[in-house]
Amino acid sequence: MASIGFFALLLGVLVTVHELGHFLVAKACGVKVLKFSFGFGPKLLGFTKGETEYQIALLPLGGYVKMAGDVPGEELPPEDAHRGFLNQPPLKRMAIVLAGPAFNLIFPVLIYFFVFWGPHEAISTRLGYVAPGTPAAAAGLRPGDKIVAVEGEKVRTFEEMADAFVGRFERPIPLIVERNGSQFTTNVTPLKYVESTPFETIERGRMMVEANSPIPIMGVPPGSPAEKAGLKTFDRILAINGTPVPDEGSLYQALAKHQGTLELAVQRLKPVEAGGVELRVPEVLKLQVERQPDKEGLAAIGAEPDDLYLAEVLPGSAAAEAGLKAGDRLVAFNGETLTTFHTLDVKLSGLDKQPFELTWRGTDGEHKAKLSQTPLKLEEGGVPEKLALGIRPWFPTRGEVPPAEKVTVKLAWDEALKQAVKIVPKIIGQTVMAIASIGSKVPVSSIGGPIMMYQMASRSAELGWDYFLNLMAVISINLGVVNLLPIPILDGFHLVAAGWEGVRRRPIPVRVREVANVIGLAMLVALMLVAMFNDITR
Repeated sequence: MASIGFFALLLGVLVTVHELGHFLVAKACGVKVLKFSFGFGPKLLGFTKGETEYQIALLPLGGYVKMAGDVPGEELPPEDAHRGFLNQPPLKRMAIVLAGPAFNLIFPVLIYFFVFWGPHEAISTRLGYVAPGTPAAAAGLRPGDKIVAVEGEKVRTFEEMADAFVGRFERPIPLIVERNGSQFTTNVTPLKYVESTPFETIERGRMMVEANSPIPIMGVPPGSPAEKAGLKTFDRILAINGTPVPDEGSLYQALAKHQGTLELAVQRLKPVEAGGVELRVPEVLKLQVERQPDKEGLAAIGAEPDDLYLAEVLPGSAAAEAGLKAGDRLVAFNGETLTTFHTLDVKLSGLDKQPFELTWRGTDGEHKAKLSQTPLKLEEGGVPEKLALGIRPWFPTRGEVPPAEKVTVKLAWDEALKQAVKIVPKIIGQTVMAIASIGSKVPVSSIGGPIMMYQMASRSAELGWDYFLNLMAVISINLGVVNLLPIPILDGFHLVAAGWEGVRRRPIPVRVREVANVIGLAMLVALMLVAMFNDITR
C-alpha cells in the first residue's frame, strides 16, 4: 500500500503542477476556466468555487483544465465570447499553453533547492583505497587521508572532489590533505579520463582512488617479519593493541599511534578443496609482531597487500598446468612488474590466445612460464565458456566490505538555490538529447510507462526522500520536455498553432487540425503500447 501511495503522490504532484501552470496563466489572461480536474474519467469528488469546478476523477494518470471556447466551433454566450480561449490573441494563447510545460521545468528548481538546503548525507572525501602505482600513491596519499581542497577549491564530498578534477589532468594539482588531525599540501598529477555518454563528453583527471576501503587482508612474503610472527597470507587484521581496524584507513591510523611490539587480533582463512581459500576460522588468533620503523600500512608489520596473491587456481586451467597454486604471488607480466590484479586483467583482456610470460613467487621461490588463456567455464548454469587464465584473487563478501565514510552536508540557502539552478538546465539538456537519440543511441526498450514509474517510485521511496524527490524532479523535467514536442494533442502543437496564427494572421484550417489530431492520437497510442510492452517485458 505504501508503494501505491508514493506512486499516487508522484503522479498527483506532477499533474497538479502542470495543470496549475495552465490554470493560473489562463486566469491571469482573463480566460474563463470551467473545470480543473486531477485525473480522468468519472468524478469521485469535487466542489465549485466561483466559475470553476474543481474535481478528482477516477484515473490518476493525468489531468486537465477545461477552458471556455477551447474547441473550434464551440458557441459561447455573448457575455463570455471575449473570454474564450481560442478568441484570445496568439501571444496570450501561447503563454497559456507554454505555462504547463514551463511549470514542470521550473518546479524541479524548487525540489532541488529543498533537497540541497536541508541536511543530507553524502560520501566524504576520506580515501578508502589507494592502489600502488597510481597518481595518488605517487603523491604520497594513503587510505584514511581526507582531501580538504583541490587547487584552492574546497571540497566536502567525494562527488565534489571528483567534479573538482574536471579539466584538471596531466599536470601537478596542489591538494590540501588532512591526516591524523593535521594538514599538509602535496601535488598529484592525475591521469586524463574521458567520460562519454550519448549526451556529453567530460574530460576529468583521476587520482585512481576509491571511497570504499578494503578490509585489512595481508599478503605474507617468505622470510618476512610477519611470517616469523606466525602470520599467514589472507589473515584479516581485526585489531592492533586492542584498537579495532575495520578498514585499511583505520589500519594506517592505528599503526601511527603504536610502536614496538604489537599485538594483532587476526581471523584466518581456512584452505578448502580445489586449491582455493574462502572460509574463515571462527576463532580469533592473537599474535605479536615487531613494528618495522619508518614503515606505514601493512609494511609496518612486515606484510604487504593481498591483491596479487592468488586465492584460487581453477583445476584444468592454464595456470594450474603451469604450476601456480593458491597462496602464490604474481610478480610480473612479460617482464613488467605488476602493481595490482586489475593491471593483469587489463593486459589479458586484449591478448586473446596469444602466449605471454608470467612471473610468480611461491613458497619454493620465484618461477617463470609461458602461458596462454584457454576457454573456461567460470560460472555455474548456462553461462558460456570464456578465455581465462584460471586464477582469482580474494574477494570479500558483501557483509565484509565496510561502508564508505559519510558526512552531513547542509548548504546555505543561496548556495542551495545556485546548485538547483545549475543542475536543472543540465538535466533538461540531457533529456532533450535522450529523446532525440531514441532508436539510435538510446534503445526503444528504455521507454517506460506507468508500471516502470510505479517501480521507480517504490524503489526511490525505499531509499529515502532525497531519492524520491530527485525522481520527481527528473520525471517533471521529462514531462515538461515531452509536452513541448510539436505533436498534435500535446502542448507543443498548440504552441505551434498559435505561433502560426500570429505569423500568418489566420488559424490553421479546421480540417488540417482534425487530421493532425488523429495522427497525434495514433502516435501517442503507439508510444503507450511500446511503453506497456517494455513494462511487461521488464
